[in-house]
Amino acid sequence: MTAAELRDLAIEIAREAGELAQRRRAEGVSIAASKSSLADIVTEADREVEALIRARLNAERPGDGFLGEESGGGDGSTGITWVVDPIDGTVNYASGIPLYAVSIAVVEGGSDPDRWTALAGVVQSPVVGETFSAARGEGAFRNGERLRIAEPGPAGALLATGFGYDPSTHAGDLATVGRVMPIARDLRRGGSAATDLAYVAAGRLDGYFERGLSPWDYAAGALLVQEAGGVFLRPEGPDVVRRLNLAGGAELVAELRRRILDAA
Repeated sequence: MTAAELRDLAIEIAREAGELAQRRRAEGVSIAASKSSLADIVTEADREVEALIRARLNAERPGDGFLGEESGGGDGSTGITWVVDPIDGTVNYASGIPLYAVSIAVVEGGSDPDRWTALAGVVQSPVVGETFSAARGEGAFRNGERLRIAEPGPAGALLATGFGYDPSTHAGDLATVGRVMPIARDLRRGGSAATDLAYVAAGRLDGYFERGLSPWDYAAGALLVQEAGGVFLRPEGPDVVRRLNLAGGAELVAELRRRILDAA
């Protein structure tokens, strides 16, 4: 399949998965477990939605690899791997905040994000009814409309970020915010990295920065940003677990990198 065909399949599955997530939210959320901390939860819906995605892929492309937030996975035999976050923004989802998304990316080269090449990505926002999609070399789109990143205006950059669930990291995250606010018009903290990246691609946000993301958090959104003319960067550093993720236009990403890393 071409990258565009993989994107179209990802769109189909993401929409179905989003509909299931919405139905389960309407029926009432059951917390299944906590992960890295008491605040980092997983719902029964996370597991059910990922199982649906995995079942669809097993039927459509049984030799492909799979990397999911809830069920892990392996590389498969085709060189293609599907990177899935069934509900990105689970705390929002569990709390009834309608800012969450299904994120599905298709990559080649294995499950190591430093080695793979993203071929297609979809971020599906079920409540809003928006499908953000991209295929390598084909551009990025929202419900069929081509996307283009924005450049900061005279008032500064509208930025988004997020904070980890480990309380010991919060002071450092707040210090980072302090270093970037001089170039910011304002700051948003939505609670879904995939959605934030989709909004950068759509020009709703000028830029995004956050530490400690997992591959399924950014795999689809990173390609959206790149195909919309932007940059997604994960600078290497000594703090591997809390690695920085940056997105936006090239000049803004360079300035964010300078302020966050060089000034630390």
